[in-house]
Amino acid sequence: MTYVVELNDVDRHAIGLVGGKNANLGELLKRGIRVPPGFAVTIDGFQHYLHEAGIKDDLFRLLGEVQTEDTTCLDTVSAEIRALFRQSQMPDAITAELQSHYERLEEACGRGGVPVAVRSSATAEDLPNASFAGQQDTYLWVCGVEEIAAHVRRCWASLYSSRAISYRVMNGFPHEKVLMSVCVQKMVNSRAAGVMFTLDPANGDVSQVLVEGNWGLGESVASGEVTPDQFKVNKITKEIGHRHISHKHLECIPSPDGGIAKMVPIDDDRCDKSCVTDVELRELVRISRLIEDHYAGPQDIEWAIDHDLVFPENVFIVQTRPETVWSQKKPVSLLAGKSASDLLLQRALQVIKVG
Repeated sequence: MTYVVELNDVDRHAIGLVGGKNANLGELLKRGIRVPPGFAVTIDGFQHYLHEAGIKDDLFRLLGEVQTEDTTCLDTVSAEIRALFRQSQMPDAITAELQSHYERLEEACGRGGVPVAVRSSATAEDLPNASFAGQQDTYLWVCGVEEIAAHVRRCWASLYSSRAISYRVMNGFPHEKVLMSVCVQKMVNSRAAGVMFTLDPANGDVSQVLVEGNWGLGESVASGEVTPDQFKVNKITKEIGHRHISHKHLECIPSPDGGIAKMVPIDDDRCDKSCVTDVELRELVRISRLIEDHYAGPQDIEWAIDHDLVFPENVFIVQTRPETVWSQKKPVSLLAGKSASDLLLQRALQVIKVG
């Protein structure tokens, strides 16, 4: 049985093996999208760990006792479950596979001690009809196999946070059916990072891409701790129709201790400067259209610009998931089955005819 697989060996049909996030990353790699290299600890690895660590029975006993309407009970059960993960050890078989794949990543990157992000990839994540984003933990700038193994266990444990338990109960996801793979991916040394939507979230306009970003790691944008720079770019003309450069007072950077990130003040000469160039912005839009057309639907995409590389090799995609607001609205029957590019072309032709 395989407990660790390379990201470029999976695709979107592998959700049952590596969860939604990892499956989408593998799919992007096969499509030729620039994604940081890495590997995934599989669902089989998670289940092997539960069995070998001897915590499976206690885990589901505690989940059976939880009363989500009682916050004290919910928090107590969550803390007891997470303690089970903290006090147990990673099975030797999984550690050995982690060692092998990490050495392969070091060789590919041409250096030892490659820093990685350790991120959750649950089987119910990144689905069009669910919003699990942000419920599980992410750890950044983790180095070495021992630290990776420890943070993989912490990721697994975060599947049982109070918020995650409550969300599954409220939305009818059985605990035993939601399992977790973990993504271990080379860190992008982010000069800037953020999110983009392949439509305008304010009105569902599919002719626009909304890009938001800040200096440093993307967590400052995802957490809402800063007002990011914001751009709206026309998919056909690449015209930047809306540009708002915010006063950005904080950025997220890796902690020297590893495993976490911290917010620090942005130096004065960057506070009011755009975190991306127009060339980088248009490259992000170009990539977003490829992803949207490939998935045949609006996407919510995370991106990063690497400080150490030159354009365009510095532009990375670190996650994509279906956009979960406008994508749930019933399409007009006339447009059913058409790709985003088809819709844009139709709109452009209509404009020409009116003109």
